[in-house]
Amino acid sequence: MSPIPEIPGALVSRHSPQEQWLKGHVARLCGLEHERFPGSQPISFSNKDLEKLETQDFWVCEKSDGIRVLFLVAYNPDNNDQAVFLIDRHNTYREIVGFVFPHHEDRRNLLKNTIIDGELVMDVDPRTKRETLRFLAFDCLVIDDQNVMTRPLDRRYGRLQQWWYKPYAQMLKDHPQMIESQPFSIKIKEINFSYHVEKVFTVDIPNLQHGNDGLIYTCVSTPYTPGTDNNILKWKPPSENSIDFKLVLRFPPDTTNPNVPDFHAKPLFLLHVWCGDDRGVARYEQYDDMYVDDDEWERLKRSGEQIDDRIVEVHWDRSVSHWRMMRFRDDKPNGNHKSVVDKIIQSIKDGVEKDGLLARSQAIRNAWKTRQGLPTTTAPPPPPPAQSHQGHSQHSRVPQQYNPLPSQTKRPSQASTPISEIRFGPLAQSPWSKVSGPATVFGMKR
Repeated sequence: MSPIPEIPGALVSRHSPQEQWLKGHVARLCGLEHERFPGSQPISFSNKDLEKLETQDFWVCEKSDGIRVLFLVAYNPDNNDQAVFLIDRHNTYREIVGFVFPHHEDRRNLLKNTIIDGELVMDVDPRTKRETLRFLAFDCLVIDDQNVMTRPLDRRYGRLQQWWYKPYAQMLKDHPQMIESQPFSIKIKEINFSYHVEKVFTVDIPNLQHGNDGLIYTCVSTPYTPGTDNNILKWKPPSENSIDFKLVLRFPPDTTNPNVPDFHAKPLFLLHVWCGDDRGVARYEQYDDMYVDDDEWERLKRSGEQIDDRIVEVHWDRSVSHWRMMRFRDDKPNGNHKSVVDKIIQSIKDGVEKDGLLARSQAIRNAWKTRQGLPTTTAPPPPPPAQSHQGHSQHSRVPQQYNPLPSQTKRPSQASTPISEIRFGPLAQSPWSKVSGPATVFGMKR
C-alpha cells in the first residue's frame, strides 16, 4: 500500500480572518449557503449499479491512493495577482507558492478565480525510485470566475483541459525553468468510457507509479454535487472494501489492583462509528472491534505513535471473520458516517468482482451506442488509444456478544461477511482508555 503524501504549503491559521474570508469566498464562488468542504463524495458500488452503467453514460478511471484536495486559484483584481491554495477534507487551507496560471484566451493575462477537484499522489519511478509529488486533476467546480457545477461532466472536463491545463502546460513548455519553483507537478487524470474498463485494468493501472484503490465511475450527464453524490460510484473488489472508524483502546484491569487499568497488557481495539456532529462536537458510538495479532501489537508499540483516538482504515478479513487494520488515516477529520458504513457493508455482501464488471462491458457498450443511434456489435471492443485529453470522441465530448479477552485469541471463521447492524450503544469516557490516561504509556504518546 502506497504512503499517504504530506500536503505541502503554509497552513492558514484556523479561525483567522484570512481563513474566514477564504471559506466565504469559496462558498460564494460555488453558490453554497454553507462554508463546509464543497467536494463531492462517492458511494460504494454494488450489484444493482451494473444496471446504472447500462442505462446511463458513465466514465471510469482508476481510483488513486492519495489525498483528496481542492485546488483554489484566488484572483485579486485590485493588483492583478493570483494566490493558490489547497483545501483538504478537514476544510483547512494551505497556501502554496510557485504556480502561475495564464488565461486561456490571452496568456499575457491571468486566469481568474478557479476551483479544481483532484488528488495528491506520490509517484515513484520504478527504475530510479525517485519520488514525485503530483496533483491529478479530474473535475472542476469554478473556472475563470464561472461556476460550472450545474454543467454535465463532459463540459466540465473540457473546461478543465482547455481553460486551465492547456495554457499552463504551454507556459511550462515555453519557460521550462518555471518547473523548478513548483512544489509538485500537475497532470490531468486519465479517463475512459465505462465499457472500456478492461483497458483500465490491463493498461492504466499496471502503468501507474502510485498506489491504486479501485475504480471510480462518474455519470456524464449529472451536475457536480457537494457532499455524497449517488452518481459517483467507488468500486473495489468486495474483499478489499474498507471502512474508516475511530480506534479506541480499552485496557484490562491490573491483576494486582482491579480498580485501575493495566496499560502494559494487550488492550481491546474498539471501532467507533461517526454519528455526525452535535453542536460542532463529533458524536461516536461503539460499533465493533478490530482483530490485532501479537506481532501487529508489538509493531504498533515499537512505532512510538499514538494509537488511541485515531482514524483507522480497516477491511473485513474472512479468515478470522473480523476487521483488520490497513493503516491510519490522519488525512480524514472523521471516520465514515454510520449511514455510509451500512452501505459499505452492504456492498461487501452484494459486491461485484472484477470478472462481473468485465462480463457486463459488452452490454454496457451496446446500450451506450444505442442511445447514440450508432450500430452495436457482439464482438468485444478493442481498447481505445491513450487519451490525449484534447480531442473529442464520437460518443461524447470528452471521454475518454464479543469475547473481551486481552489476548484476542484468533476465532474460527463463522461468517463470511460482517454483521450489518450496530452492535453496541454509546460508550462514555472511561479510565480504561488511554484517551483519559497518562500522556505517555509504554512508549506510546497521546
